[in-house]
Amino acid sequence: MRKDPNVSLVYSTDIGRISPDVALEDIPTGDGIVRIHKDTKGRKGKGVSVIKGLGLNDKELKALAQKLKKQCGCGGTVKGFNIEVQTDNREQLKTLLEKLKYTVKLAGG
Repeated sequence: MRKDPNVSLVYSTDIGRISPDVALEDIPTGDGIVRIHKDTKGRKGKGVSVIKGLGLNDKELKALAQKLKKQCGCGGTVKGFNIEVQTDNREQLKTLLEKLKYTVKLAGG
């Protein structure tokens, strides 16, 4: 009997429903320094601050992003392992992250 690579097993009488294995993404490890970049590409000239190098998992990133957005009074999102905050005030973000015991550098223009 030939096995077709395009057909996958959905149900088996031996073990019941077959669920695909969920692959977890590896958290990128950095050098321990959080960098805040200013980015305007693809946003019609509007600036956002991108926070990179936090080394947190998805749930912790979302909680930190929510805290930063409330403190700055602006919007934002989590994309990949980066936090995008819709503000140009990188100094305020730097002081907030330093209060949370992160080593922070302002990077980019």
